[in-house]
Amino acid sequence: MSKKNRTPEATDFLRNKILTFFKGTKKPYSIKQLVKKLDLKTKEERISLNDSLNALVKEGEVRRLANNTYKKDAEAHAITGRVDFVNQRFAYVISEESEEDIWVSVNKLNSAMDGDIVRVSIFPDKKKGKNPEGEIVEVLERKKDHFVGKIELSARYAFVVADSRKMFYDIFVPLEKTAGAKNHDKVIVKITEWPGRDKNPVGIVTEVLGPAGDNDVEMHSIMAEFGLPYNFPDAVVAASEAISETITQEEIKKRRDFRQITTFTIDPVDAKDFDDALSIRKLDNGNYEIGVHIADVTHYVTENTILEKEAYERATSVYLVDRVVPMLPEKLSNGLCSLRPNEDKLTFSAVFELDENARIINQWFGKTIIHSDRRFAYEDVQQIIEDQKGEFVEEILLLNDLAHKMRKDRFKHGAISFETIEVKFKLDEHGKPLAVVPKVRKDAHKLIEDFMLLANRKVAEHVFYMKKGKDKNTMVYRIHDYPDPDKIGALMQFARKFGYNIEAKDEEKVAAALNKLIDDVDGKPEQNVLQSIAIRSMAKAKYSTQPEMHFGLAYEHYTHFTSPIRRYPDMMVHRLLQYYLDGGKSASKEEYEEKCEHSSDMEKVAADAERASIKYKQVEFMQTMVGKEFEGIVSGVMEYGLFVEIIETKCEGMVRLSDLEDDFYELDADNYRVIGKRNKKIITLGDRVKVKVKKTDLEKRTIDLSFASNDF
Repeated sequence: MSKKNRTPEATDFLRNKILTFFKGTKKPYSIKQLVKKLDLKTKEERISLNDSLNALVKEGEVRRLANNTYKKDAEAHAITGRVDFVNQRFAYVISEESEEDIWVSVNKLNSAMDGDIVRVSIFPDKKKGKNPEGEIVEVLERKKDHFVGKIELSARYAFVVADSRKMFYDIFVPLEKTAGAKNHDKVIVKITEWPGRDKNPVGIVTEVLGPAGDNDVEMHSIMAEFGLPYNFPDAVVAASEAISETITQEEIKKRRDFRQITTFTIDPVDAKDFDDALSIRKLDNGNYEIGVHIADVTHYVTENTILEKEAYERATSVYLVDRVVPMLPEKLSNGLCSLRPNEDKLTFSAVFELDENARIINQWFGKTIIHSDRRFAYEDVQQIIEDQKGEFVEEILLLNDLAHKMRKDRFKHGAISFETIEVKFKLDEHGKPLAVVPKVRKDAHKLIEDFMLLANRKVAEHVFYMKKGKDKNTMVYRIHDYPDPDKIGALMQFARKFGYNIEAKDEEKVAAALNKLIDDVDGKPEQNVLQSIAIRSMAKAKYSTQPEMHFGLAYEHYTHFTSPIRRYPDMMVHRLLQYYLDGGKSASKEEYEEKCEHSSDMEKVAADAERASIKYKQVEFMQTMVGKEFEGIVSGVMEYGLFVEIIETKCEGMVRLSDLEDDFYELDADNYRVIGKRNKKIITLGDRVKVKVKKTDLEKRTIDLSFASNDF
């Protein structure tokens, strides 16, 4: 067959034959080898092979190497994604270009680490379970190159064992690069050479934190692990110290004066930064004027300054078990901006005229000056509410009554009433945990929350409705999307196993169904498990310039205005609100959207660090409980083990499936359970079990449990 007479069908047939052959191999082949492998007999077929290879090279399907051999181009079907390192054996690559996560074996990670942005080639005919299998062909962007861990010194070399649960390599450090660290010190190490196949990464110690196990060292290690700073640069501290504490008469004249109106703060007993206060007075018409006064941080932290840059980079304060790592230096967070009692303070306020049914008659937003009469702790206010006596009892009871009415109205309109159980620790002077205590939210906490919600909602609405039509002013919103219907369906199906028959057939009924479930499980052993699944079924709240609704609060528009000492988005909101009150045109949406994304990202990092500190203290506390038995609830089901939350201490540990000797258990992920292969015994999420503390690992922040008997 001459070249002139070759049919397209014949060429396509050979092209497909070449691609099929290359799918099954990674080796390069010469044309001579391909002729043999493809069993091409005639001269015309060999000529056609050359044409087809040239076409495939041009299309990017096949790569021609320097020695004139050919191989499948691994990047031809590569997509971009982010690595989620699951365990020492495999990872997933999560990509918007793929409907399913791509499973990647550890020996095909090509040195990629958790969080890295990569190009991954997908093997068309290979799957691992339900997921396509692939190989990482290029690391585009490293998430981090600094890691925290404990250094192990030997005579000729050192290794750093990373704290991160998703760092599965020990990092090799030459002895001359250990920065004087002592054996078992916590250090920060920078990777200088990424791991090859079957090799460890190589690094240098950049900072020695101190001996492992010391409380301060461990808290600093957690901050460093998540890339968070635990102190301020000298220049930032100096800039804060240089700010004048004097409030001039000129500044006071620009503001609405609330100094003669009853005002107080209500905060945790150990709080040092008071960024919100409430004022209250009865008006001549019988209504009430309630002022929500927020520290005017942006008066002191002005744009394009070193203080502003530092606040933006941090984006949030971080609350570890035993300390707060503030967004702003101490002079600002605990001094100038803190609404301490018996001091004149500059504030940005949302002032509401409410009738006796908590309906808004009038509202006003603007700069103010206040003078707080009293600093209350939550416990003080709760005692006044319960005893109905004490200082400012009339004002507190009135605020509590109005808060109850606002709360009832919020739930009536579809707000979700999640009340998750959180824990706090009683610590000794060295930071060692003596007890784990559940946090209890009472009316005093909810009172403040309700008025903060009111201010946040009304500020968002005020800016949104400033302009009519579709062309709205750029604003920073706190948005929360509807939950995933499939996840809600799975939740409802799982709840039925506990006897809760709840239906949510459309979006409008989801909130009511969730609230009914929350009410029904209140105080039951399965409360935390079902609420945990419910929360996981929800979308994540985030910051955005898109004026979308907040599903959890049932608000059409919502923002964060009330905590600028500890949240950068609140500073943005203060600036934008004042700018629009002054008649400014709409700010750059692109600029503020970028800041919103950064703030959302940093909020997650801070939350992860906070959880890590809690987990560390839980493990430290449970170290003294090895061998003891506890009642627990199965709180998580994985292919390698069962998470169990101990009811008494709220600490979570794992029973490894490999430790169960009575049978081989397999995961039934769709039904949140494992099933014995022979005995068909079922262990389900939410089961009440008795466990024994087997061992603890403080460095990895893990608690290993075993079932106390076979009667689970």
